[in-house]
Amino acid sequence: MTPADNGISSNKRWLLAGLLSASIAINLVDRQVLNFLGPTLRTNFHWTATQFSWIAAAFQVGMMSGQVPAGMFLDAAGTRAGLATLLVLWSALGAGHALAASLTAFIIIRFFMGMAQCGNYGAGIKAVAGLFPAETRSSAGGVFNAGAQLGSVIAPPLVVYLAHVAGLEMAFVIPAVVGLVWLIPWFLTYPGKQQSQAATGQKAGPTISFAKLLQNRKVVGLFLVRCCSGPLTTFYWVWLPQYLKSERKMPLALIGTLAWLPYLAGATGNVAGGFISDRLVRRFGSIDKARKVGFTCAFLLSALSAAVPLAPSIPMALGLISLVLFGNQWVAATYIATVGDTFPANVAGRVNGLAGFGDSAATLIAVLATGVIVDHYSYTPVFIAAGTLPLLAMASVFFVLRRIEPEPIAV
Repeated sequence: MTPADNGISSNKRWLLAGLLSASIAINLVDRQVLNFLGPTLRTNFHWTATQFSWIAAAFQVGMMSGQVPAGMFLDAAGTRAGLATLLVLWSALGAGHALAASLTAFIIIRFFMGMAQCGNYGAGIKAVAGLFPAETRSSAGGVFNAGAQLGSVIAPPLVVYLAHVAGLEMAFVIPAVVGLVWLIPWFLTYPGKQQSQAATGQKAGPTISFAKLLQNRKVVGLFLVRCCSGPLTTFYWVWLPQYLKSERKMPLALIGTLAWLPYLAGATGNVAGGFISDRLVRRFGSIDKARKVGFTCAFLLSALSAAVPLAPSIPMALGLISLVLFGNQWVAATYIATVGDTFPANVAGRVNGLAGFGDSAATLIAVLATGVIVDHYSYTPVFIAAGTLPLLAMASVFFVLRRIEPEPIAV
């Protein structure tokens, strides 16, 4: 039984895609509170950019450490219970920031929050792989992942407003508590594990070792795509407010007013890019050709990061960053579809867990390096590196992943 005739109506599938999108929007709002309060916290606690990068790095270490266990947990528990459990955990940790009073406390909280939040992406990929056919899979992936950018759009004005009205501590607590409301429609809508397996035609099957997965060329290709695209997204999430304040001399209030625009472009890239990639499937009649055309266009837009330091004005810089995030989120939508194109849903959690581990490891290195480079030089070398990574990801698609088609792997 294929996702196209899995017994779940089209309307319900798209409702579930919307709920998955909402979950990752909540994820990003909770995650971004610290980043947008970063300039104020750095002043209050007298942190350098390098010290702030330690906090950001702790989150990435948590993300890296949790990727494989989260993938195993989601494949075992199912998307319904698994994602709900993770959301409760990261919401509690998000609220816990209000109690932190030292650099060490923030580092510890961010580590465990990273472990809890990392499974959200894998849960969405797993659900999209099982619920949607190839000709709509990229669009569904784009809708799901657009929530990440939507969360980034909401976060700047919301966090600045809450900090102004309720104080720094409540700016952490309120989004975390509100996010728990999502659990109600989620449990009412998403099918239980047994019903979901029956609907998607997936069975538990024998366990596949990670050693076997790592020997698979397509797993390695997806791993490298995540390694070279993930750090770019996190760079703009973590450092954009810092860059606008220190390099472009924007006050915090103006950052809250304008910094959401590139993230809105990213959300648009998810939806529009996913739609374009699916249209290409129907036009070419070839998943392989369609995904590669989509990837290529998206990677070339992402590579414009290298030109950001050359922008002579704030509007031009924000315009370039918007194009970059549009392209990079088009990459994400196409990647989500490609996982489902190549692997069945009941192994997708582990495949994406391995790829996510590579993403988190590369992002950890990038976050630490960014703090050091900014303290000793400037943002210019960082933007040049950010423009190089998409070209390496494109090489991984063509020379490592190679043909995009279902992989004959025993499940």
